[in-house]
Amino acid sequence: MKRKVLLASSVAIAACAALAFGLLAGDPEHANAETAANTMNTQAIPAKVDRAEVEGIIRDYLLNNPEVLLEVQEALETKQQEAQRLASLGVISDARDDIFNSAFDGVVGNPQGKVTIVEFYDYNCGFCKRAMDDMWAVTKQDPDVRFVLKEFPILGPDSHKASVVSMAFHKMMPEKYGEFHSALLGGQGRATEETAVKVALSLGADEAKLREGMKDPAILEAFSKTYELANKLAITGTPSYVVGNEVVFGALGQEVLSQKIAEAKEAL
Repeated sequence: MKRKVLLASSVAIAACAALAFGLLAGDPEHANAETAANTMNTQAIPAKVDRAEVEGIIRDYLLNNPEVLLEVQEALETKQQEAQRLASLGVISDARDDIFNSAFDGVVGNPQGKVTIVEFYDYNCGFCKRAMDDMWAVTKQDPDVRFVLKEFPILGPDSHKASVVSMAFHKMMPEKYGEFHSALLGGQGRATEETAVKVALSLGADEAKLREGMKDPAILEAFSKTYELANKLAITGTPSYVVGNEVVFGALGQEVLSQKIAEAKEAL
């Protein structure tokens, strides 16, 4: 919170300074006196003032009107969110196959569903564990949903190793991937290579073949693509979702996901 307020302060001060320096330069085109009168309820500012006087006016105004900082912060966040939304549209359009149809991504729900949700997740993410019930509820409720699970291990080496096992298992036994995913993500304790292998073997995987599959260099290439996509989509945490042409951040619950699915259907 403190960081946001500091950012807002910097923006507000910069805006006031731009006005002030226009006055200092005696340039009426760059110093809007009407704006100053409306936004800074102070005595009229002369055509030329010294720097100390301008700084004092700015300081007094911000101290007397701190709510301006919140207004500036809200406006800035709205502008940034819109800019990121537009940027994400371009990324989703240009990288649709990598986002929605990567060979290493598991799929639950209807593989031929009209609407696809892609979840970026980490096996050691507590929010992802809680969001797993939302995934199953959504796919059970709506047979038109195709739910793609994209490995995005960002919580340390254990997460990375667990995801390597997961991707190797998916390639070997895609028909049982949903069971594997639920068992590992829903398990107690931290997900590791050892716990992931244990789950895989319990579902009938051949250990020698599994460990050989874990050496596939394509797995690391898939990770690299996912990290690159996440960076372009401004995804820094898990779970995060791509629904249609929108990026949704956080474990927002079944109701919100269902709403996003409905919106994506309307856009088809």
